[in-house]
Amino acid sequence: MPNAFDNTNPPFDRLSPQELETLRRALDIAYFRPGEVIIKEGAPPDALYVVIKGVVEERSGDELVALLETNDFFDSRGLIQGHSGHGFFARDEALLYLLPKAIALDLVKANPRFAAFFYLEISHKLDAIAREEEETTVGALMRARVGDMNLQPAHFIDAADSIETAGHRMREINSNALFVRDGDRIGIITGMNLSKAVVLKRMPIAAPVGPVTHFDLVALDKQDFVYAALILMTKTNKRRVAVRDGGAYVGILEDIELLSFVAGNAQLVAGRIDRANGMPDLVIAAREIGDQVRLLRRQGVKIAVVAEIVSDLNRRLFSKLFEFLAPPSIRAGACLIVMGSEGRGEQTVRTDQDNALILARPVDEADLDAFRRDFTAALESFGFAPCPGNVMVRNPMWSQPLDAYLGAFRRWIAIPDENAHMNVAIFYDADAVAGDASLLAEAKTALIGEARQSSAYLSHFARATEAFPMPIGFFNNLLTLDGSGDAVDLKKGGIFPIVHGVRSLALERGLVETGTAQRIQRLVELGALSRDFGRELTQSLYFLMTLRLDAQLAAELARTSAQSALVRPAELSSLQRDLLRDAFQVVKQFREIVRRHFNLGMF
Repeated sequence: MPNAFDNTNPPFDRLSPQELETLRRALDIAYFRPGEVIIKEGAPPDALYVVIKGVVEERSGDELVALLETNDFFDSRGLIQGHSGHGFFARDEALLYLLPKAIALDLVKANPRFAAFFYLEISHKLDAIAREEEETTVGALMRARVGDMNLQPAHFIDAADSIETAGHRMREINSNALFVRDGDRIGIITGMNLSKAVVLKRMPIAAPVGPVTHFDLVALDKQDFVYAALILMTKTNKRRVAVRDGGAYVGILEDIELLSFVAGNAQLVAGRIDRANGMPDLVIAAREIGDQVRLLRRQGVKIAVVAEIVSDLNRRLFSKLFEFLAPPSIRAGACLIVMGSEGRGEQTVRTDQDNALILARPVDEADLDAFRRDFTAALESFGFAPCPGNVMVRNPMWSQPLDAYLGAFRRWIAIPDENAHMNVAIFYDADAVAGDASLLAEAKTALIGEARQSSAYLSHFARATEAFPMPIGFFNNLLTLDGSGDAVDLKKGGIFPIVHGVRSLALERGLVETGTAQRIQRLVELGALSRDFGRELTQSLYFLMTLRLDAQLAAELARTSAQSALVRPAELSSLQRDLLRDAFQVVKQFREIVRRHFNLGMF
């Protein structure tokens, strides 16, 4: 067995050293002449093949399915199923590794991570990879250093300083804890200590802080691991530990910061929004929502959970802003809605605004104009860019009485141009965030009813599923964009066809769910999609969203243009590229389902 075998190539990189040794001992090398059959279609494979040199054709009857080159392997599915669904032929001279079937199946049974590559469904592969990422992420978090945490600054007062002085100092530095010097002793005093001293112990505010200071502090070095801080706090029942750099105290680590680092702090952001007393509080909360996305992704939280958390926080933010800005005439009879990806609960990185206002009845024009202006301007100050299509509250078209919306729905469906289709799509995805939600429910019922009256309209609406070319070629190769540095636009090529295709099928059936995954689940329950394909489609959507989020966060970090949020296959791991091809094949299959269902070939 040659030692040149590349064990870093997935899925072989998932084998243990002992398993790799078993594989190496069992491997053989075979030569095939141009045109020679390697595996006959329908025949049971006798080995797992890995291409060393040359090109292998994968065929279904006379149709060429894929071209396999160096490091590609086949036919894993045939090994599991007992027969090959496709035939494999040497296109030119080919040199291949052969791993005997019995050894390959033994490795599959013994190693779930290795086995994930042999499953037919992308959902099984992604589930296995997600579990592995979670394990890796937890390990990475625990290897983080205390110095990586958000520490309270080290500020000192003397034990003889007054309670009042300590309180003023905390307010000045925006901190809830101070170090206290008492000769050679160093202690910590908190805002709660000051409150208890004055309220419960009836101490005068001129009293020194020394008697209420905790001098039994525990300390860590900033180079210590996070897990050491977690253990120390647990053992000593301390909510704060001092942090040193060498011999000097440089900060205070609080338990809430530690828990935020390990488990996320969405609940803290939500609390800040709920307790906000004015616009400055909301500006801070909006910034923290963006920080939360990066934190959650760094911790390996699944994309569906990230989107759910971010959507909840954004909606709280919008609701509080509505509470601050809406005059009584609007609060008494209006519904604030979000649309598009925000309405579906699928937005992660902050993009542009997609919001509207439904009024129960006409209101004072001055009140409405002021609200339109102030609400949109406030969101801009929070970092929500204006919508290029002007789908915002400040646009009178998107802030009007319910009756006016109902008239607009009839026009959109009677004269279905491109803008009308877009308007139907984004409104169908709408969700209420503040005010009278029954107004949105009534509007949606009317919209769905109008759309379902015409099968021709629904077919026109579904055409947008094919608006962009698939970024995968005839031979299962990834097609990149010209002039974009060999990049792939995951939104146009994969995410949008899934979202709009599912939206079209959901609208046809009158579904009221807004999230794409929830719509897929309902379509499965109604028999419009098979259960297995529904799972494949959902997992493919989440995988594409995850890759896109990572690219967006990388672009933000590098402060590059939005174009940099495109995904470059060359920068992905071979595993990610394989899964990307699988995901695009699922998208391709779904587009064909939508095409046949709505008879899009007639256009």
